Amino acid sequence: MKSDIEIAQEAKMEPIVKVAESIGLNEDDIDLYGKYKCKLSLDILNKEGKDGKLVLVTAINPTPAGEGKSTVTVGLGQALCKLNKKSIIALREPSLGPVFGIKGGAAGGGYSQVVPMEDINLHFTGDMHAITSANNLLCAAIDNHIHQGNLLRIDTRKILFKRVMDMNDRALRNIVVGMGGPINGFLREDGFMITVASEIMAILCLASDLKDLKERMGNILVAYDLDNNPVYAKQLEIQGAMALLMKDAIKPNLVQTLENTPAIIHGGPFANIAHGCNSIIATKMALKLSDIVVTEAGFGADLGAEKFFDIKCRYGELTPGCVVLVATIRALKHHGGCKKEELSIPNVETLKNGLSNLQKQIENIQKYNVPVVVAINRFLTDSKEEEEAIKKFCEELGVKVALSEVWEKGGEGGVDLANAVIQSLEEKSEFAPIYNKEESIEEKILTIAKEIYGATGVNYTNAAKKQIANLERIGLDKLPICMAKTQYSLSDDPTLLGRPENFVVTVKEIRVSNGAGFIVALTGDIMTMPGLPKVPAANKMDIQENGKIVGLF
Repeated sequence: MKSDIEIAQEAKMEPIVKVAESIGLNEDDIDLYGKYKCKLSLDILNKEGKDGKLVLVTAINPTPAGEGKSTVTVGLGQALCKLNKKSIIALREPSLGPVFGIKGGAAGGGYSQVVPMEDINLHFTGDMHAITSANNLLCAAIDNHIHQGNLLRIDTRKILFKRVMDMNDRALRNIVVGMGGPINGFLREDGFMITVASEIMAILCLASDLKDLKERMGNILVAYDLDNNPVYAKQLEIQGAMALLMKDAIKPNLVQTLENTPAIIHGGPFANIAHGCNSIIATKMALKLSDIVVTEAGFGADLGAEKFFDIKCRYGELTPGCVVLVATIRALKHHGGCKKEELSIPNVETLKNGLSNLQKQIENIQKYNVPVVVAINRFLTDSKEEEEAIKKFCEELGVKVALSEVWEKGGEGGVDLANAVIQSLEEKSEFAPIYNKEESIEEKILTIAKEIYGATGVNYTNAAKKQIANLERIGLDKLPICMAKTQYSLSDDPTLLGRPENFVVTVKEIRVSNGAGFIVALTGDIMTMPGLPKVPAANKMDIQENGKIVGLF
């Protein structure tokens, strides 16, 4: 089969003006960025009419290769359109770090991709650069304030807000700034994160409008003063300029799939220290413009779906009508104890051993009172016997299940799945978050750990206990929880596969993203600035003299 980029480059794209017209938009609603992509006006949010229904695509706990959520999301949207449903896909934007590193982009794959693929995976419309600039303007303002007299009495040992760049560069994780004498400011330790880990990114994706964006950026906790009182970005009077840098980035981007289905791509927060979903603005805009919106959340359902429900839906006042739970036979065999080198070999018994992970994730979604459909994301090495084992298991649980062959066949390969989704959307969703954000930090974390992970309890390090007490002291404890843990297990131990039992989650650190509006509970070492692998994907990429890009997946 052809590579993703070869398939994408052969696509017959419609002019984006025509795609916009297909969902009821005119030239006043869009700002063109070339022939095949555009920004959408925020005024679209004020359009009258009944909103469409929202479908979330999530997954079981993945293997390191992922389970193909983006591919299924794109393919499902294409399949719904084949069934004459007015559907829009809402995705996250790729980050340049993974693109040039090892993970790849976020534009789907095979015959279920969004295009123009090269643009989307590279600079796109400049949103990542705007976020980087706004973030680093705040960092410059902090150091400048200290250099110019430090009226806020900022303790240089307690500066929380870090610089960012949209690239994997391990050498910048821990740095020293202010070297070279008094003219260059005060000497202190600092560091860089990747742009998608910036709180500005999380704010963009949870803001309701430009006013809310500016207010949230002003509420960022940037440091503590010498009396251990919190210092916020608004005290530096910089949030207005930061919002100015974000004036275009706040507008969602419209592109299309290989089959010309409209796709809105906007935002891409880290799925660990942030909530891993596209923007509320983009999702709400898609709901205004279509009957069915298909979106996704990062990692497995224990992380991505939980945060989608308890953070994004809470702030966006969204009611998901259905959840598609992606499972692959490879991942189920992985959870059943199969060796990596044997995942392509049919093994029904090992597969059955791994079905406990699927069952737990089904139960997790059902706790939010939302209908669920299992999508078997088919690989060429899968056997009919393995597929039938999953179908029988789901049928015994009373859960709809369908085969997805969208990577190989595009929308046509997702028709069965689309029909199952349409049927599920006719059921009543009585969605509700699983905890009250007014509860204590410990109560909220315990609810997630017990109900979603299956843990028996939660342990806290002494450092985490002090951090919780501090957030209670300054009144920042009544926020939703954003759990940061391994995506490879329901537990906080990546080696515990399947459905672990009798385990305790250990919370090592508590942070607050006050502007975004959530508390981060870290259960392990979370890397916010990845490094490049020994042979980066960038080494295989090139651009030819005629401008043709090669090697981009």
